[in-house]
Amino acid sequence: MFQNIVTVTHQIMKEKIHNGDHVLDATVGKGNDTLLLSQLVGPEGIVYGLDIQAQAIAFAEKRLFKEAKFKNTKLFVKDHSELDQVIPADEKLQLAIFNLGYLPSGDKEIITQSETTIKAIQTVLERLDKMGVLLIASYVGHPGGMEEFEAVQSYLEKCDQKSYNVAMFNFLNQKNLPPRLFIVERRQ
Repeated sequence: MFQNIVTVTHQIMKEKIHNGDHVLDATVGKGNDTLLLSQLVGPEGIVYGLDIQAQAIAFAEKRLFKEAKFKNTKLFVKDHSELDQVIPADEKLQLAIFNLGYLPSGDKEIITQSETTIKAIQTVLERLDKMGVLLIASYVGHPGGMEEFEAVQSYLEKCDQKSYNVAMFNFLNQKNLPPRLFIVERRQ
């Protein structure tokens, strides 16, 4: 049930997403979450995907071409802080997911940054539909990872409790700085 952060996020995604939903993968990476989102929203839904690295988008596009059942993804080589440039301002999201850190098997010097991540989170929170969910997997074991985690935690702790439920999930008995998962649900 809770093997790792990925299984937890995928379980939440499967419970929250329905056919026709509009969702965001703010950090596409290798396209694992993007592919699952595409399957979950079905032919009537839309998956927006962003990644600052062109190689990540190219990899994800190839994967989606081979494995996706539906042509419902819109991928962009953009920083997640620029999501307002690709998602219409009046469009509501039912779910958004972030994986903070670096591209697995990519350049470990290219990492998500606190400032742009907070800006992206602000935009997503404004766009979340009622009962919509924001998932943020924060990988802390690389240089800059713990600082970004702390900045995100500090920001989310200040969210109005009348508008959002904010929780954090982490494995207490795992070694080597396991990732932490923020779960934010819009109440109203």
